[in-house]
Formats: sequence, structure tokens, C-alpha cells
Amino acid sequence: MNMHIATIVIIAINVLVSLKGFNDFSFFERYKFNISAIKAGQKERMFTSGFLHVDFSHLFFNMFTLYFFANVVIAWLGAPIFILIYVVSLGAGSLLAQFFHKNEPQYSAVGASGAVTGILYAAILLQPEMQLGIMFIPIPLPAYVIGIAYLLYSIYGMKNRLGNIGHTAHFGGAMGGYVMTLLFMPSLLVSQTLMVILMAVPIVILFGLEKMGKI
Repeated sequence: MNMHIATIVIIAINVLVSLKGFNDFSFFERYKFNISAIKAGQKERMFTSGFLHVDFSHLFFNMFTLYFFANVVIAWLGAPIFILIYVVSLGAGSLLAQFFHKNEPQYSAVGASGAVTGILYAAILLQPEMQLGIMFIPIPLPAYVIGIAYLLYSIYGMKNRLGNIGHTAHFGGAMGGYVMTLLFMPSLLVSQTLMVILMAVPIVILFGLEKMGKI
């Protein structure tokens, strides 16, 4: 599968910034997502953190996922909108993390997961008939099934603080990809009405739980 130049540029920026972070602790600390630093005025961390990664496996997993789904979004919407969705999803992931962790001054996070999840959800909305294979399940599953299950798992992870994973940023990124895709292709509301509704269910659940103080 040939990579579009837009995908190559995004991957290259992630690799270069991450390598700098691997080798320069002060750089990593200065640009990671951190609630207290953002509240102190360093708003750029909401975007710079999305190009830093903890280690090579973290970087590889995010870029590998981007590689698989970028072409779907570019084919349907074009490279400029693909880049816009990527950036908006990154920002949406950071905004949701800030909202849910606003009273945790030490909360920190890094990674392109929010942006990449936004691209993943855009691709699923645009091409819900895609079949995706995941580890430990021998048969491919429809992309939308995996997408919805992943968001529900993210809610569970947020509620139970599972692992050192930015579940909130994943969810925020997915919301960004969902909204931006519908904004640029509103015809999906008619052609994929059921899919649009199904993929909104986890979002409604999340904010319902937040309203009830259960997350």
C-alpha cells in the first residue's frame, strides 16, 4: 500500500519529535501533556504532547495504525481534510483529557493515540463495511463493531483507571474524528444513518455517566 505524502510527513514529524524526546529528558518534560503546566499557560502542550511517545513500541503502534487507515480518509475526503481531522482529533483528545482530569495537577500523557483514533473512526464511518482482524480472534470483524467496542472499553478504562494509558485522549480523538467526518460528509447521515447512530451511543453513555458523577 502506497503512502500519501501527507501521511509520510505526519509520520516523519512524529518520529523526529519522539526521537528528540527519547534522548532529551528536559525536552520531553517541557512538551508533554501536563494539567498543571497547561493551567499555568503552556497551552501548546495540548498539541506538542501528541508528537511525543514513551518508547519505540508506543511510537510504532500508533504510526502502524495510522498507516493502515490514512489512505481511506484521504481517498474519500482528500489530504487537506485528512490533516485537519488529524489535528482536530489531537486537540479534542487533549481537551477531553483536560476536562476529565482538571482536578489532577500531576496528570500527564504523551502520544498520537487521540489523533490516530480520530483517523480510525473517520475511516470506519466512511467505510463501515471494512473487515478488521484483531489478535486472539481468528475471524475478521466489521470495523464498526471493533470501533464501538473500543470506545466502550475506553469508558471502562477511564472509570477504572486501567494501566498507564490515555483512555480519555483516545475517546476525545474518536469524537473529533466522528464530528469532523460528518461535518465534511453530511450525506453519511442519510446513507449510513444506523452506523452514525450506533457510533454515537458510546459518546452518549460517556457523558451520561459523567453527568451522574459515575466517571
